[in-house]
Amino acid sequence: MIFKRIRPVVIKEFRQISRDPRSLIVLLVFPSLLVLLIGYALNFDVKHISFAVFDQDKSAKSRELIRSFSNTEYFDFKYAVESYREVDALLDEGKALIAVVIPTNFSKNLLAGRDVAIQVLVDGSNSNTATTAISYISSITQTYSSHLASKILARSGRELYQPIDFRPKIWYNPELLSAKFLVPGLIGFILMISAVISTSMSVVREKERGTIEQIMVSALHTIDVTLGKTFAYLVIALVASALVLVIGFIFFGISIRGSLFWLYTGILIFLLGALGQGLLISTIAQTQQVAFMLSVFSSLLPSFLLSGFVFPIRSMPIVLQIISNVMPAKFFLVVVRSVILKGAGPSAFWDQLIFMAIFAALMISISSVRLLKKAG
Repeated sequence: MIFKRIRPVVIKEFRQISRDPRSLIVLLVFPSLLVLLIGYALNFDVKHISFAVFDQDKSAKSRELIRSFSNTEYFDFKYAVESYREVDALLDEGKALIAVVIPTNFSKNLLAGRDVAIQVLVDGSNSNTATTAISYISSITQTYSSHLASKILARSGRELYQPIDFRPKIWYNPELLSAKFLVPGLIGFILMISAVISTSMSVVREKERGTIEQIMVSALHTIDVTLGKTFAYLVIALVASALVLVIGFIFFGISIRGSLFWLYTGILIFLLGALGQGLLISTIAQTQQVAFMLSVFSSLLPSFLLSGFVFPIRSMPIVLQIISNVMPAKFFLVVVRSVILKGAGPSAFWDQLIFMAIFAALMISISSVRLLKKAG
């Protein structure tokens, strides 16, 4: 019965969308292109760091230390310099991010069993890259030191004692690829933007054309108009989400480990909230320009900054952590990452589904009430 009542509105919305193929292309193609762009461009994996070496010893041991850096994918040996002046120039110009200075008598002191200090200069203008590079350097030097200690002890017939055997095993994302962390989050980010903007513009377009009054004075109830306009864009958004998942699998190797049913249950509830938010904006804005600005401001920034998509919420000030609880994208990301990456069931995210359902019910109810008041 409900579908029979909203069917005319749904047909009208699809006809209106078909008359504007550019909007349909944006709604379907834009999310896919955004996944490719951000998936490749936004990358937290720090690799191929260019480094320079000022080797004052020029011995077999110093060359062995240099090879321990260059034999990994994290560092690229680019420059061999002969003075501190050249080191300063390379760091100033950004040609090298790391400079390793090996002192004289490096090999002699090692063979004598004495401690040797090497100097590592790091370009800290990019704090994230610098911090990651320092951790790489620390790991490489510790491995190299352990290797040397094992050789020295082996000569005397002893073995290196290691009280703790550290063997980490990484779950869900063994390669620690940024794409596997970002692309699932991109689904919520993209769908939130496209759903809110598309629905907010649809009702405002009716206002500018003067056809909203004809719809409101018809035999349809306000909730029927709301559901009818929501349903059309819901179908398009579901198709867009399927395209995003396919692209994530083809280009980034991200497969769905969990239940497809629970994934789309989360997507459906999330989209209902986003579409309801777009309808609410449409009842406030009088022009498409204002609707677009409100949609971007209320969906893009919160979904990017306060959802945990890129920045961990636990690291934010307590005030922003409280505000983030209003953002449905925060709860959706827990669902989508649990299903896609971890293969978890509803026991891991049932409360997130409830929070999203409450948000969706509030948005649709408030927008329906506002439409009813305008009709009255």
